[in-house]
Amino acid sequence: MNTLIFRTVAPFLTALMILFSIFVLLRGHNEPGGGFIGGLIAASAFAIYGIAFGVQAVRRALWFHPMSIAGAGLMLACLSGFLSAAVGVPFMTGLWIYPNVFGVEVPLATVMSFDVGVYLVVVGAITSIALALEEREND
Repeated sequence: MNTLIFRTVAPFLTALMILFSIFVLLRGHNEPGGGFIGGLIAASAFAIYGIAFGVQAVRRALWFHPMSIAGAGLMLACLSGFLSAAVGVPFMTGLWIYPNVFGVEVPLATVMSFDVGVYLVVVGAITSIALALEEREND
């Protein structure tokens, strides 16, 4: 399956899938999608890239170890929940702020940071599993 055509298309497909995964992540706040589905799409993109170019190419492209990405996501998701408890409202209650960015009021919520945390956990964990399976297959 590792043909010249596949190796040629894989980088473009990977970039497109990661872009789409970010779209699904950001869209999921108000419509179907979110961190889990977006993370699965991104992990699938890394798996395709790994099939085309090998595990080491994916590790170089990620910059960080996949489990470090998952750990950072878990920390972000937990902090999103504990932030509401620190303010005095029930755990995991959504908090909103409206900072002005270049004169435009931008709504930011702990709900979104929780979704980003879930996204990172799924990307890190599933990519780590996929890379381990690909390494095992190549042995």
